[in-house]
Amino acid sequence: MDLSLLKPFLLPRVARWTILLLLGGAALAAAQSGALEAVVVTPDGHPVADAVVVAMPADAAALAGARPRNEIVDQVDKEFVPHVKPVFVGSTVTFPNKDNVRHHVYSFSPAKRFELPLYSGVPAQPVVFDKPGVVVLGCNIHDWMVGYIYVSESPWFAKTNADGRATLALPPRAYVVRVWHPELVAEEASTRKPVDVAPGATAHVRFSLELKPEVRVRRAPGGGHGSHY
Repeated sequence: MDLSLLKPFLLPRVARWTILLLLGGAALAAAQSGALEAVVVTPDGHPVADAVVVAMPADAAALAGARPRNEIVDQVDKEFVPHVKPVFVGSTVTFPNKDNVRHHVYSFSPAKRFELPLYSGVPAQPVVFDKPGVVVLGCNIHDWMVGYIYVSESPWFAKTNADGRATLALPPRAYVVRVWHPELVAEEASTRKPVDVAPGATAHVRFSLELKPEVRVRRAPGGGHGSHY
Protein backbone atom coordinates (compact mmCIF):
# COMPACT_ATOMS: atom_id res chain seq x y z
CA MET A 1 0.00 0.00 0.00
CA ASP A 2 1.28 3.44 -0.89
CA LEU A 3 1.40 5.26 2.48
CA SER A 4 1.77 8.58 0.68
CA LEU A 5 -1.95 8.35 -0.08
CA LEU A 6 -2.65 8.58 3.64
CA LYS A 7 -0.58 11.71 4.27
CA PRO A 8 -3.50 14.13 3.96
CA PHE A 9 -5.28 12.15 6.71
CA LEU A 10 -2.33 11.78 9.09
CA LEU A 11 -1.92 14.45 11.76
CA PRO A 12 1.53 15.59 12.90
CA ARG A 13 2.57 14.22 16.27
CA VAL A 14 2.20 17.62 17.98
CA ALA A 15 -1.36 18.00 16.67
CA ARG A 16 -2.26 14.50 17.87
CA TRP A 17 -0.95 15.24 21.35
CA THR A 18 -2.84 18.54 21.41
CA ILE A 19 -6.10 16.79 20.59
CA LEU A 20 -5.46 14.12 23.21
CA LEU A 21 -4.72 16.75 25.85
CA LEU A 22 -7.89 18.65 24.98
CA LEU A 23 -9.98 15.49 25.16
CA GLY A 24 -8.37 14.52 28.43
CA GLY A 25 -9.00 17.98 29.88
CA ALA A 26 -12.64 17.85 28.87
CA ALA A 27 -13.03 14.41 30.43
CA LEU A 28 -11.34 15.60 33.65
CA ALA A 29 -13.59 18.65 33.83
CA ALA A 30 -16.65 16.45 33.37
CA ALA A 31 -15.46 14.09 36.10
CA GLN A 32 -14.85 17.01 38.49
CA SER A 33 -18.24 18.64 37.89
CA GLY A 34 -21.25 17.82 40.03
CA ALA A 35 -25.00 17.79 39.69
CA LEU A 36 -28.15 18.61 41.58
CA GLU A 37 -31.40 16.70 41.22
CA ALA A 38 -34.42 18.61 42.49
CA VAL A 39 -37.91 17.24 43.07
CA VAL A 40 -40.81 19.67 43.51
CA VAL A 41 -44.19 18.42 44.73
CA THR A 42 -47.34 19.70 46.40
CA PRO A 43 -47.95 18.91 50.10
CA ASP A 44 -50.02 15.87 49.04
CA GLY A 45 -47.22 14.58 46.82
CA HIS A 46 -48.35 15.62 43.34
CA PRO A 47 -45.52 16.68 41.01
CA VAL A 48 -45.21 20.38 40.18
CA ALA A 49 -44.28 21.25 36.61
CA ASP A 50 -42.92 24.62 35.45
CA ALA A 51 -41.21 25.36 38.77
CA VAL A 52 -37.91 27.22 38.41
CA VAL A 53 -35.10 25.80 40.56
CA VAL A 54 -32.22 28.23 41.12
CA ALA A 55 -28.82 27.37 42.61
CA MET A 56 -27.08 30.47 43.96
CA PRO A 57 -23.41 29.93 44.93
CA ALA A 58 -22.66 30.78 48.53
CA ASP A 59 -19.59 32.65 47.27
CA ALA A 60 -20.84 35.37 44.92
CA ALA A 61 -17.37 35.52 43.32
CA ALA A 62 -18.27 32.27 41.55
CA LEU A 63 -20.60 34.29 39.31
CA ALA A 64 -17.67 36.05 37.65
CA GLY A 65 -17.51 35.29 33.95
CA ALA A 66 -21.12 34.19 33.59
CA ARG A 67 -22.50 35.57 30.34
CA PRO A 68 -26.03 36.51 29.27
CA ARG A 69 -27.66 34.42 26.56
CA ASN A 70 -30.06 34.83 23.66
CA GLU A 71 -33.45 33.29 24.44
CA ILE A 72 -36.82 32.86 22.69
CA VAL A 73 -40.44 32.94 23.85
CA ASP A 74 -42.73 31.87 20.99
CA GLN A 75 -46.35 32.77 20.40
CA VAL A 76 -48.20 29.70 19.14
CA ASP A 77 -51.97 29.17 18.91
CA LYS A 78 -52.38 32.45 20.82
CA GLU A 79 -50.36 31.27 23.81
CA PHE A 80 -46.87 32.04 25.08
CA VAL A 81 -44.60 29.04 24.58
CA PRO A 82 -43.11 28.16 26.97
CA HIS A 83 -45.57 29.31 29.63
CA VAL A 84 -42.63 29.82 32.04
CA LYS A 85 -39.20 30.79 30.76
CA PRO A 86 -36.18 31.16 33.11
CA VAL A 87 -33.32 33.33 31.81
CA PHE A 88 -30.05 34.66 33.18
CA VAL A 89 -30.01 38.36 34.01
CA GLY A 90 -28.81 40.48 31.09
CA SER A 91 -30.09 38.00 28.52
CA THR A 92 -32.05 39.06 25.45
CA VAL A 93 -35.39 37.49 24.57
CA THR A 94 -36.98 37.48 21.13
CA PHE A 95 -40.77 37.06 20.82
CA PRO A 96 -41.51 35.55 17.39
CA ASN A 97 -45.17 35.41 16.42
CA LYS A 98 -45.92 32.09 14.72
CA ASP A 99 -49.65 32.71 14.52
CA ASN A 100 -51.50 33.99 11.47
CA VAL A 101 -52.77 36.94 13.53
CA ARG A 102 -51.02 39.91 15.10
CA HIS A 103 -50.00 40.17 18.76
CA HIS A 104 -49.20 43.09 21.04
CA VAL A 105 -46.85 41.84 23.79
CA TYR A 106 -46.29 43.89 26.94
CA SER A 107 -45.35 43.75 30.61
CA PHE A 108 -45.93 46.15 33.49
CA SER A 109 -43.75 44.17 35.92
CA PRO A 110 -41.20 46.17 37.96
CA ALA A 111 -38.41 43.81 36.83
CA LYS A 112 -39.05 44.81 33.19
CA ARG A 113 -41.58 47.16 31.65
CA PHE A 114 -41.78 46.95 27.88
CA GLU A 115 -44.15 46.93 24.95
CA LEU A 116 -43.96 45.37 21.50
CA PRO A 117 -46.68 47.10 19.47
CA LEU A 118 -49.01 45.14 17.24
CA TYR A 119 -46.93 42.92 14.96
CA SER A 120 -46.73 39.63 13.08
CA GLY A 121 -43.60 37.61 12.35
CA VAL A 122 -40.55 38.61 14.41
CA PRO A 123 -40.21 42.00 16.14
CA ALA A 124 -37.29 44.14 15.00
CA GLN A 125 -35.55 44.22 18.37
CA PRO A 126 -35.23 41.63 21.15
CA VAL A 127 -35.90 42.69 24.73
CA VAL A 128 -33.04 42.84 27.25
CA PHE A 129 -33.95 41.57 30.73
CA ASP A 130 -31.39 43.39 32.85
CA LYS A 131 -32.94 43.14 36.33
CA PRO A 132 -33.61 40.00 38.39
CA GLY A 133 -37.23 39.24 39.16
CA VAL A 134 -40.44 37.88 37.70
CA VAL A 135 -41.83 39.42 34.52
CA VAL A 136 -45.48 38.71 33.72
CA LEU A 137 -46.25 38.75 29.99
CA GLY A 138 -49.56 39.70 28.40
CA CYS A 139 -51.08 40.52 25.03
CA ASN A 140 -53.29 43.57 24.52
CA ILE A 141 -55.27 41.74 21.84
CA HIS A 142 -55.78 38.35 23.54
CA ASP A 143 -56.50 38.77 27.23
CA TRP A 144 -56.10 35.08 28.06
CA MET A 145 -52.45 35.07 26.94
CA VAL A 146 -50.29 35.00 30.07
CA GLY A 147 -46.64 33.99 30.35
CA TYR A 148 -43.80 34.38 32.82
CA ILE A 149 -40.12 35.15 32.44
CA TYR A 150 -38.08 34.43 35.56
CA VAL A 151 -34.90 36.52 35.45
CA SER A 152 -32.28 34.80 37.60
CA GLU A 153 -29.18 36.44 39.05
CA SER A 154 -27.52 33.00 38.93
CA PRO A 155 -26.64 31.24 35.65
CA TRP A 156 -27.45 27.88 37.27
CA PHE A 157 -31.14 27.11 37.04
CA ALA A 158 -33.57 24.63 35.52
CA LYS A 159 -37.32 24.15 35.13
CA THR A 160 -39.17 21.10 36.40
CA ASN A 161 -40.78 18.72 33.93
CA ALA A 162 -44.18 17.04 34.19
CA ASP A 163 -42.76 14.71 36.85
CA GLY A 164 -41.73 17.68 39.00
CA ARG A 165 -38.03 16.97 38.45
CA ALA A 166 -35.15 19.18 37.35
CA THR A 167 -31.43 18.45 36.99
CA LEU A 168 -28.69 21.08 37.14
CA ALA A 169 -25.04 20.52 36.16
CA LEU A 170 -23.03 22.48 38.71
CA PRO A 171 -19.41 23.25 39.58
CA PRO A 172 -18.57 21.70 42.96
CA ARG A 173 -19.19 24.19 45.79
CA ALA A 174 -21.78 25.27 48.33
CA TYR A 175 -25.09 26.65 47.08
CA VAL A 176 -28.33 28.04 48.39
CA VAL A 177 -31.11 26.49 46.31
CA ARG A 178 -34.57 27.98 46.02
CA VAL A 179 -37.65 27.45 43.88
CA TRP A 180 -40.29 29.68 42.27
CA HIS A 181 -43.63 28.93 40.62
CA PRO A 182 -46.34 31.28 39.26
CA GLU A 183 -48.88 29.95 41.80
CA LEU A 184 -46.52 29.80 44.77
CA VAL A 185 -48.35 30.82 47.98
CA ALA A 186 -45.31 31.60 50.14
CA GLU A 187 -42.48 33.99 49.38
CA GLU A 188 -39.75 32.53 47.20
CA ALA A 189 -37.16 33.32 49.88
CA SER A 190 -38.90 30.90 52.26
CA THR A 191 -37.95 27.97 50.00
CA ARG A 192 -34.18 28.46 50.41
CA LYS A 193 -32.14 25.35 51.23
CA PRO A 194 -28.34 24.98 51.58
CA VAL A 195 -26.81 22.28 49.37
CA ASP A 196 -23.21 21.14 48.95
CA VAL A 197 -22.26 19.75 45.54
CA ALA A 198 -19.17 17.51 45.54
CA PRO A 199 -16.96 16.69 42.52
CA GLY A 200 -18.39 13.84 40.48
CA ALA A 201 -21.39 13.47 42.80
CA THR A 202 -25.10 14.25 42.57
CA ALA A 203 -26.79 16.13 45.40
CA HIS A 204 -30.54 15.82 45.99
CA VAL A 205 -33.08 18.33 47.23
CA ARG A 206 -36.85 18.14 47.62
CA PHE A 207 -39.36 20.96 47.85
CA SER A 208 -42.98 20.82 48.95
CA LEU A 209 -44.91 23.82 47.61
CA GLU A 210 -48.36 25.05 48.47
CA LEU A 211 -49.89 26.47 45.30
CA LYS A 212 -52.82 28.81 44.64
CA PRO A 213 -55.42 27.74 42.08
CA GLU A 214 -54.50 29.06 38.65
CA VAL A 215 -56.82 31.86 37.52
CA ARG A 216 -56.80 32.65 33.81
CA VAL A 217 -59.11 34.52 31.47
CA ARG A 218 -61.03 32.09 29.28
CA ARG A 219 -60.21 32.05 25.59
CA ALA A 220 -62.66 33.86 23.33
CA PRO A 221 -65.18 31.61 21.52
CA GLY A 222 -63.76 30.56 18.19
CA GLY A 223 -60.34 31.83 19.27
CA GLY A 224 -58.38 29.26 17.30
CA HIS A 225 -56.04 29.73 14.36
CA GLY A 226 -58.84 30.85 12.06
CA SER A 227 -59.71 33.97 14.09
CA HIS A 228 -58.51 37.36 12.85
CA TYR A 229 -58.01 38.72 16.40
